[in-house]
Amino acid sequence: MKYKFTDSILFEDADFIVINKPSGISTLDERKDDLAPAILRLAKEYSSDAQVGHRLDKETSGALVIAKNPEAYRHISMQFEHRETAKRYHAVVEGMQDWDGFLVNLPILPLKDGKVVIDRAKGKHAETWFRTLKVFRGYTLVECMPITGRMHQIRIHLTCLKAPIVSDAMYGGPEIYLSDLKRNFHLKKDTEELSVMRRVALHAHSLSFNLLNGDPITVEAPYPKDFNVLVKTLEKYS
Repeated sequence: MKYKFTDSILFEDADFIVINKPSGISTLDERKDDLAPAILRLAKEYSSDAQVGHRLDKETSGALVIAKNPEAYRHISMQFEHRETAKRYHAVVEGMQDWDGFLVNLPILPLKDGKVVIDRAKGKHAETWFRTLKVFRGYTLVECMPITGRMHQIRIHLTCLKAPIVSDAMYGGPEIYLSDLKRNFHLKKDTEELSVMRRVALHAHSLSFNLLNGDPITVEAPYPKDFNVLVKTLEKYS
């Protein structure tokens, strides 16, 4: 099904649009594939001066703010630069974690292959807060609040906690199969079992920032179908 930009709008005024970005679409044009749809290009078709205020990884779904004019873009860029915005992500991670405002402060260094590593000598300062939302059998739904905005920050910080995100092959996250959760699970003959979640289980659940007139706003992005199915499946078999 073709993605329709207007269907994903959660909030809009004269200056800003907040969308619930679907997984599988890049925020900006991809160098490798400049014909693939990109949020910025679709936003410009909708509002010609559109600029994205921040980025979400291609696989990550959720709340993304877009400025509709240069003044709004300056306004939101300064808020991100001065850490005056609040981004809350939800992730399903390996293991049964008990975190209540747990801070990870580990510097991150991007590598040439598109991955990042923790490097105390050359890495850039990176901080993320973690809080347990729900514990399942063998997995946990976690809220992640990045203070800084480094590439793959949440993903590498969770891996450092030995709690990689489900289906995050790049950083050692496990696949979840129904046969692992359900007793007496029988797969039909000659069919291959697919994992419950087929992308990194990370969703930008809410975004708080100030509008051009100074009013604070928080926009929540409902879980997309795949993330919702994962959480409901874990609830059912826990």
